[in-house]
Amino acid sequence: MIRRAVASDSGFLRDMLVEAANGGAEPPRSRVAVLDDPSIGRYLAQWPRPGDIGLVAVDRDDTPVGACWARLFPADAPGSGFVASGVPELTLGVNSQWRALGVGRTLLQSLHGAVRAGGYSRVSLSVRRTNVARRLYVSEGYTVVSSSATTDVMVRVLV
Repeated sequence: MIRRAVASDSGFLRDMLVEAANGGAEPPRSRVAVLDDPSIGRYLAQWPRPGDIGLVAVDRDDTPVGACWARLFPADAPGSGFVASGVPELTLGVNSQWRALGVGRTLLQSLHGAVRAGGYSRVSLSVRRTNVARRLYVSEGYTVVSSSATTDVMVRVLV
């Protein structure tokens, strides 16, 4: 089941931020190192801020297993997947034991609907080329708009 993320989900969202930040990273960074990195921690600072859109996937026991959220960043302080003002940047994380079971795809598709309902026509992200989630993004219609040595910035038009 998918539900809206609320303020009390912030601890679980931090767990999923660590999962997302370590996707494709070798070696993975510790939880403390990820959350202490201001360029990463900003994706959840003061969660939820006005305009944040977040979803949580829960199992039959209502235990969170994954999360996906979108946040706007200003042009003068862009996120790593920034493409333009007014284009939310998403983050997706799924507990390792729930990967490859459709949780990430369901969260991503549900977030697309929520972002579209919020009046946005595009969503962006940054992903390491070594992250297996990159295949999910491509299969869901994301296209590369810029690249660095190890990462791609991708955008999906929401129609």
